[in-house]
Parts: sequence; structure tokens; C-alpha cells
Amino acid sequence: MKKVLVVDDSLSVGRQLSQIIAGTGEFEVIGPARNGVEAIKMYQTDRPDIVCLDMNMPVMDGPTALRSIMAIDRNARVVMITSLGGVGDKFTEALKLGARNVISKPFKPDEVLKVLREL
Repeated sequence: MKKVLVVDDSLSVGRQLSQIIAGTGEFEVIGPARNGVEAIKMYQTDRPDIVCLDMNMPVMDGPTALRSIMAIDRNARVVMITSLGGVGDKFTEALKLGARNVISKPFKPDEVLKVLREL
């Protein structure tokens, strides 16, 4: 079973995403982490198969955390989460930094699961 680390500063968003992911029985959700610093620590200790990483968080944002995670493991599978609706420089930047895909809020369960299964 693949382990998925959910990283989002919003409790409700993190919970909603965790329920979608865990609900299939295909994935085990670890976390949640609330910011990039926690995400990096948990990545190092728990070695998840996939990281769902929010773009905008306090303490350390998603792109900064992504950079660090990719430095730890260049094969890390990271999916960025955003409410920006799929356009913008941040996406392009995240994909250049090594993110595999992007999921937008509000979540569409089928879309989330499709992205995770493709990894």
C-alpha cells in the first residue's frame, strides 16, 4: 500500500483530502503536516511514496519545501495542491522544480485519485 503524506495548513482541507485518498483502501495517509518545515521532517522520517503539498502555507511555502524534498530525494513523487485554478507561474515553477502534477481545490475525488494512481 502506498503511503501518502498530506501537507496543508488548513485542517479542513487536509482532512477532506485525506478522506478522499484513504477512502479507496489503496493508499495509507500519513501526516498531516501543516507547513513546509513539517513536510520535510516527515518526508525524512516516514519516506512516503507520494507527497500532496499545498502551494501556500505559513512558515515555509510549497515550492520552497518542494525544493528541499527534491534535494533529499530526486525521485520524490510530489503533487502540488492549489486553489489558483490551474494557471500561473507557480505551477510552471513547481513542475520545473520536480512536482509530478497539480491538484486544484475544491477537490474532485475522481481527479485526485486519477493523479495519484498515475504516479
